[in-house]
Amino acid sequence: MAVKVNNPASPASLLFISLIIVIVTKINGQEFTLHEATIEGIQRAFAENRLTSRQVVEFYLNQIETLNPILRSVVEVNPDALDLADEADRRKGRDDLGRSLNGIPVLLKDTIATKDKLNTTAGSYALLGSVVGRDAGVVEKLRAAGAVILGKASLTEWYSFRALGHVPNGCGSAISVAANMVTVSIGSETHGSILCPADHNSVVGFKPTVGLTSRAGVVPVLPPYDTIGTLSRTVSDAVYVLDTIVGYDQRDHEATKEASKFIPLGGYKQFLKLDGLKGKRLGVVRKPFVNSINKPSVLHAFESHLNTLRQKGATIVDNLEIQNVNIVLNPGKSGELVSMLAEFKLSINDYLKELVASPVRSLADIIAFNEKHPDLEKTKEYGQATFISSEKTNGIGEKEIKAAELMKNLSRDGFEKIMVANELDALVTPGTGAISVVALGGYPGITVPAGYDDKGMPFGLCFGGLKGTEPKLIEAAYAFEQATFVRRPPFSRSLKLEDKGGLFGSW
Repeated sequence: MAVKVNNPASPASLLFISLIIVIVTKINGQEFTLHEATIEGIQRAFAENRLTSRQVVEFYLNQIETLNPILRSVVEVNPDALDLADEADRRKGRDDLGRSLNGIPVLLKDTIATKDKLNTTAGSYALLGSVVGRDAGVVEKLRAAGAVILGKASLTEWYSFRALGHVPNGCGSAISVAANMVTVSIGSETHGSILCPADHNSVVGFKPTVGLTSRAGVVPVLPPYDTIGTLSRTVSDAVYVLDTIVGYDQRDHEATKEASKFIPLGGYKQFLKLDGLKGKRLGVVRKPFVNSINKPSVLHAFESHLNTLRQKGATIVDNLEIQNVNIVLNPGKSGELVSMLAEFKLSINDYLKELVASPVRSLADIIAFNEKHPDLEKTKEYGQATFISSEKTNGIGEKEIKAAELMKNLSRDGFEKIMVANELDALVTPGTGAISVVALGGYPGITVPAGYDDKGMPFGLCFGGLKGTEPKLIEAAYAFEQATFVRRPPFSRSLKLEDKGGLFGSW
């Protein structure tokens, strides 16, 4: 049974973990460290018969059992996870063509449908016990690649849309990866839900171009801008998963057909290049993305990283300006909120109607459920003002059409214009300041761990580009990661399986 997390752990929770978890195991007399293990490292250990998928899954289940009471980042564990791992182990040695993630555990944001014993609730009791008709499109691809669906990760309930700015933030997909509770996780983003948690938890967040991955079977927010991406500890892991989940899906026909033209022959792994920064032109918009930062340590780190980018062959085009950037950054003025209110009602009603069984069948039903169960849903504490505003909309009218046009014009005359005029491969920003820019146009972005402020809180370096420029972003982000290796796991020491007891550690 799923347990709703009303107050998901904040990113800062990772700073105060006082436990060191068992992270080293001996296999056939040789040590293999699962702590911080990558997909490539795990698969190599599989190939050398030094590790089984069952052992990997058992390790992560132990991590979840120990850490989840503190971090509350996993809302539900798949009861069939060990059986799936055993199936993956039995496949080893056979012709596993296409099974690129065979035996690799993956967590899914609890808005991504699975046709199994797991729930898909968007963090709400209103959807507890609902039954989906089939796996989400990306889940079908993950299963075909041999991935082990480990469970569902917590999130801000209904993506925070129930009452914008009032519901506590949750970022289980990022926290679980950061705390070594899973190898990689799958998240969704409309406006920052991958890039922000990744930035705040010192992990890699990869938000693909809208339509590059299927949204079919995923609880929607604003379909023209919703996308499915990855959170991982390394750029290479994010790319391995991206190669698996991209592609056309009949159930998300229009978006995936349009974006399929961007998928390169041979996939995305070919762009994991150590010299990926050579020849790149990277833009920097200081006002407001850099100038608004009031932490000297972050500013110093950013300038140092710019020098690293230059040393690795990139040209920095500095002091650029995005036209009407203040409007872009304000959802109430950019047209985003108007579009979201109308689109959410339409799309969530469609999603709910397609369920095989569900306690609610419409946004109106959800609102009524929250009113009927104020203790379960903490309705008095957080309200549901945005839901109510959304329910009052009446489809796509003149106001919504104008809002959509405004968003497109702001992106065309702002971000797209400076990218084209300056022949940029990517825009580079510290932290999360430019997330609205990539959100408003459905553009891709990758954030890579870039440092820690004076209080130990992480921040990332975000590479954003035009639609379909994932190859350039991967090259730049991977080369930066390999040149800096800034990420530090949230534990200071390791223990072997034979060791007993707990030690104190910090970020």
